[in-house]
Amino acid sequence: MTVATVAPALHALLNQFIDYAGLFPPAGLSLDQTVANYNSYQKSEYSWMLRWLVVPARDVDSLPASLNGRIAVLGDSDHIRATAIESKSVIFAQHPVYCEVSNLELLKPVKESGTFAKLRTGGIKAAAIPDINEVANFILACAELRLPFKATAGLHHPLRADYALTYDDDAPRAVMHGFLNVLMASAFAWHGERNIAAILSETDAAAFTFDDHAHWRGQMLSVEQIKESRQNFLHSVGSCSFDEPVRDLKAIGLF
Repeated sequence: MTVATVAPALHALLNQFIDYAGLFPPAGLSLDQTVANYNSYQKSEYSWMLRWLVVPARDVDSLPASLNGRIAVLGDSDHIRATAIESKSVIFAQHPVYCEVSNLELLKPVKESGTFAKLRTGGIKAAAIPDINEVANFILACAELRLPFKATAGLHHPLRADYALTYDDDAPRAVMHGFLNVLMASAFAWHGERNIAAILSETDAAAFTFDDHAHWRGQMLSVEQIKESRQNFLHSVGSCSFDEPVRDLKAIGLF
């Protein structure tokens, strides 16, 4: 697989969309294994989908210098080696900050502070998964504010469906959001669409097609529109797996 064989609109949608977070559940890998995986993914044929490595502040000093410029730091203060900071409160830093909010009323202060927003879309328990309306309302509120954001947790799979919540043999299952759903819904919202709950609800892989445009059923966006939304709106998706998204995209015939 080369970039040339990926439909232009799909490439635009998925370009640098994964922030790799192998340290975090459900993967829960060691720091050494996480770094080794990230370095391997950077050399793979799908490296164009990879953006930053996500680590907590306590681990940053253990990272090799070769990762400088590619580190997203989870913490409540700036870090000299950070490319970006991910926090649960508004902080002021020399680097971009993604602030995870607990309710939509906090989005305006986040915007006014000059930081970005962060949406948690899942977890290792079913109760951690927000419903479709919650996700839709967050995206629409950010679109109205022209507030960029990233999404994190529970977006290992392209399509909304029932999946295991962890990698354990007896893992509980739940309906999880799909990253194609979230990326496409966000792109349409950025360009004025309000009925994005229907896109977030989509479970049929055949409803999403890609060529010189990205299509969902009867609606479509151009490559330039997709690029604009990715650059200015939904920046990335945090995932503890890189292999799983690639494998699932192959399974539904997009790769």
